[in-house]
Amino acid sequence: MAVTSMASSSIADFQKFNNMVIPAKSFIFENVTVAGGGGGGKSNGGGGGAGGYRSNVSGENSGGGVAGFSAISFLVSEAFSVKVGAGGAGQAASGNGTNGTSSTFYQVDAAGGGGGGSTNTSGLDGGSGGGAGASGSLSLAGGVPRTQQGFAGGLFTLGTHGAPAGGGGASEVGGNAVGTTGGAGGDGVSSSITGSAVTRGGGGGGNGIVPGAGGAGGGGASSTGAGVAGTANTGGGGGAGGSSAAGNGGSGVVIVKYPATISLTVGGGLTSSTVTSGGFKITTFTAGTDTVTVA
Repeated sequence: MAVTSMASSSIADFQKFNNMVIPAKSFIFENVTVAGGGGGGKSNGGGGGAGGYRSNVSGENSGGGVAGFSAISFLVSEAFSVKVGAGGAGQAASGNGTNGTSSTFYQVDAAGGGGGGSTNTSGLDGGSGGGAGASGSLSLAGGVPRTQQGFAGGLFTLGTHGAPAGGGGASEVGGNAVGTTGGAGGDGVSSSITGSAVTRGGGGGGNGIVPGAGGAGGGGASSTGAGVAGTANTGGGGGAGGSSAAGNGGSGVVIVKYPATISLTVGGGLTSSTVTSGGFKITTFTAGTDTVTVA
C-alpha cells in the first residue's frame, strides 16, 4: 500500500517516520531491491548488465536515473515475500552470457541483468542491458533496460568500434569500445540505507585487446584470460572473457529499514542479518526465497 505525506492531522494517534505522518499501528519500510547481474559474453564478448535496481529510500534514486518509488507501509502480523536473485552465468566457450534472475520485495520486482553479447550478437535485455559483442560485418545494439531500473548496454558500430561494449549499470549506459579497448561497464547507484554509502548495480566490462573495466558498484572487469565475476550481493554484471570463461553476474540483495520498535519473523528459506542504528532496524537479505512477517 503506497503512502503519501500528510501535512497535518487532527488525529492524535499518529507517528512520524522520515517526515511522513502515518497511523501509529502502521510501519513504514524503506527498501533497496537489486536483482542478480547478467553474465559476461565470450568470444568478442560484451559485459553483463547490472541487475535491476529499485529503491524508495528518501532522497535517493532508483535505477534508470529516476526518483525512488512511493513508501510502503505494513501492519503488525502482515506478511510479505522476499526473493534474492542469483547472478547469470558467464559463457565458458562462446555465446551470450545468461541473464540474472529477479529479486522481489513485497510487490516490488527488480529484473535480472541482461547477458553480454558475443561475436555477431547484441547484448540481452534486462534490468540493465548487456553490452554488445563485436562483429566484422554488423553493427550491434546493447541490451534494452527495464524502465526505472537501469540503463542500456553499450553498442558496437561497424567501422567505429573495434571491440565489444560494456554492460549497462543502474545509473549509467554501458561504455562503447574506444579503438581496441573494450567498453567499460556503466556505474551503479549509491545508497546509505545501511548507514554508510554503498554503490551497487555496476555493469561488466567488455572484452578487447585492452580489457574494459567493470562499472562502480560491483561490475566485473573484462580480462585477457577469465572475466571477473560481478561482486556478490551488488547485482554487478560479469566481465567478458578472453582466452577463458567470462565472469558470472553478482547475486542481488534486498535491504529493508524500519522502526526499531518492531521485529521481523523471517522464513527459513532466506539468509539475512539485522542491525539496529539510530532508532531503526536494517535487515539485509542475501540469498533465498521465503515469507517475512511483521511482528
